[in-house]
Amino acid sequence: MDVKVAIDCMGGDHGAHVTVPAALSVLRSDPDVSFLLVGRQDAIERQVARGGSAPAGRVSVRHASQEVEMDEAPAAAMRGKKDSSMRIAINLVEQGEAAACVSAGNTGALMAISRFVLGMLPGIDRPAIATLLPTLEGHTYILDLGANVNCAPEHLLQFGIMCSELVRSVEGKARPTVGLLNIGVEDIKGNDQVKQAAELMRASDLNFHGYVEGDDIYKGTTDIVVCDGFVGNVALKTSEGLAQMLATYLREEFGRNALTRLAGLVAMPVINAFKRRVDHRRYNGASLLGLRGIVVKSHGSADAFAFEFAIRRAIEEARTGVLTHITARMAAVHKSAA
Repeated sequence: MDVKVAIDCMGGDHGAHVTVPAALSVLRSDPDVSFLLVGRQDAIERQVARGGSAPAGRVSVRHASQEVEMDEAPAAAMRGKKDSSMRIAINLVEQGEAAACVSAGNTGALMAISRFVLGMLPGIDRPAIATLLPTLEGHTYILDLGANVNCAPEHLLQFGIMCSELVRSVEGKARPTVGLLNIGVEDIKGNDQVKQAAELMRASDLNFHGYVEGDDIYKGTTDIVVCDGFVGNVALKTSEGLAQMLATYLREEFGRNALTRLAGLVAMPVINAFKRRVDHRRYNGASLLGLRGIVVKSHGSADAFAFEFAIRRAIEEARTGVLTHITARMAAVHKSAA
């Protein structure tokens, strides 16, 4: 299936230096994808030239005179930068010129502009940010990661339904398991929001596993972990900080003296294999679920290797019809409740 993706080339910490090479790399390995590269035309064309000639007809550039800064207020970006690379890339999805949009830019601005331009799918009240995390069993999806600080139980149910359709579509799992993040697995644990959400999930057609705790995320206890954006963002940032600390400790210990440096050389194959398994770049690309269009958020500090994974996630969602599946599932939910 041919897929055209709009890339916000100026978003993130590195802009076109990362986004354009990543797009060109995807082009070389996937003959059925094309890109609309959005941003400053001179900067994009310079990076395209450095990467070699792009396949004919598979890359076009849309000039944008503005950029959304990483620390810019979402409301200011939405009102004052209608010609930003981010806004134009999202507009291309709304206009049907692109099947998906990928950006490494300001998360708050991306969510606000996407919601304003694209709107919400029928039956969905709020969008949610979902991403993959590595586990002992492979990987798991967790949402929400910060789009919604305060959620009603009904919102958590919608998050579970949306992510179930995402996993079913992209990974072919007919009945992905859903866990609700809590401070314990016993029924008496948790606040009213979590308890009421659990009741809704049990009464739904979700494959509801029940409560899961923080350590269950990396055990891979369930395919999906649902929580509100406050809890999810804290869990994600804590995980990132822990990973950075362990990597620093490891480098320090192997570099302590000549003997430990020699031990490091001997252990290098094992260390490299470990790094590949937990490489956060391979899990880059968070889906903004619930919108009337596919939008994938890359980490702002992503390099070209990581940004390529975000692009591939957007392509995969477009090819597998995630939006259609979520819409159909929500229609069935509301019909059964009527």
